[in-house]
Amino acid sequence: MKNRSSVSKLSEGVTHKEAKLKLTTQYATRDKNVPARSQFRRWVKAALMQDAEIVLRIVDEAEGHNLNRDFRGRDCATNVLTFVYSDVPPLSGDVVLCAPIMEKEAAQQDKTLAAHYAHLTVHGVLHLQGYDHDSDAGAMIMEKLETDIVMKLGHDDPYKDTGGNAEEP
Repeated sequence: MKNRSSVSKLSEGVTHKEAKLKLTTQYATRDKNVPARSQFRRWVKAALMQDAEIVLRIVDEAEGHNLNRDFRGRDCATNVLTFVYSDVPPLSGDVVLCAPIMEKEAAQQDKTLAAHYAHLTVHGVLHLQGYDHDSDAGAMIMEKLETDIVMKLGHDDPYKDTGGNAEEP
């Protein structure tokens, strides 16, 4: 997990060197409501604090279910999964978003679909950089950082009325 100083520097708006990004976006769903590549790139860059090579994959429920079962031992689809391949710059990893789960959650949480995609894209990119929510302290740091980034992107507080923790099972 990252230390508080890196969180406070970003959340206070301290300028940092713009990270280099190599982003590949894969659409493995027929869902027509998925955001455009340019939106995903904006959201990833907003959360990125170091150079990275990222594959962002948007999947259907079957693939999301299989990945969650095979890699996390949970027999259901989930909203976002992050796979870290290298944690030294340039970071390397995959962020997988499950389109049907994203739509269901956005409706349940009374959010726009774009706001929910922005939030969980940021969430996945922060995981790639070593942030986690496995402890109360880690969750507090990660949620503050997510909230600051998502609000700077023009969306409401992603944790407003949700009770915290962006990930479902």
